[in-house]
Amino acid sequence: MSLPPDYHLHTPLCRHATGAPAEYARRAVELGFQEIGFSDHSPMPRDDFDNWRMRLDQLDEYVETVRRVQRDFPRLTVRLALEVDYLPGGEDWIRDLAARHPWDYFIGSVHYVSDDWAIDDPQKLSEWNNRDAREVWTLYFERLTRAAETGLFEIIGHADLPKKFGHRPSQDCAPLYETFLEAARKHGCALDINTAGLRKDCREIYPSREILRLAFQTGVAITFGSDAHAPEEVGMNFAEAVQLARGVGYTHCLRFAKRQRGSVRF
Repeated sequence: MSLPPDYHLHTPLCRHATGAPAEYARRAVELGFQEIGFSDHSPMPRDDFDNWRMRLDQLDEYVETVRRVQRDFPRLTVRLALEVDYLPGGEDWIRDLAARHPWDYFIGSVHYVSDDWAIDDPQKLSEWNNRDAREVWTLYFERLTRAAETGLFEIIGHADLPKKFGHRPSQDCAPLYETFLEAARKHGCALDINTAGLRKDCREIYPSREILRLAFQTGVAITFGSDAHAPEEVGMNFAEAVQLARGVGYTHCLRFAKRQRGSVRF
């Protein structure tokens, strides 16, 4: 099996990952990857926004760190990217980030459904006790749809993140998925098949088979990511991810260079 690129790797600059970026690259080479991409959590305009991303004054350091990995591992294609939080009204900030360096791609992710609640933050887990799951999933997918509609992202990250701790609505969410996927198709956003969900309480890849099946039917492309926060997580559970993608009909995934897309068979 030809391994698809692992496009979702973090670094210690996000303050909740371990291991030097070179260790991630070394692990990728050991596993037989030909291409990876670092996409750490981008800075926000305020460094005190939360405590799980790099500071703005570390952005150049991040870029140089990835460039060093590119030089040190010449036989491994290493992409430079960011995982960027989408918040309504934050579009100008994303454009500002985009202009600072020659990025290969941006992953657009929704973590926040309000100004102060990141639904996947373990420190805010108790907030779920005060919320209706259907309401949260609705707010989340409305923001995810808006993220896709901005045209600022090549990839949408972990597209059903609210399930992380096992909170799922009993109602049918297919209309939410369909609206989002149509926006992703229209604006050329790929879905991040993200294996980190298998390491969380939900014990399921992001997104679910249902969403991925609808994505294939809608004509939405895919990428793969381990969401690694440690070297040993690089490429983790990719066999399962590939099996899932093939099971709904996919045979190719996207790869990016300087924000231009190409296709590769997996």
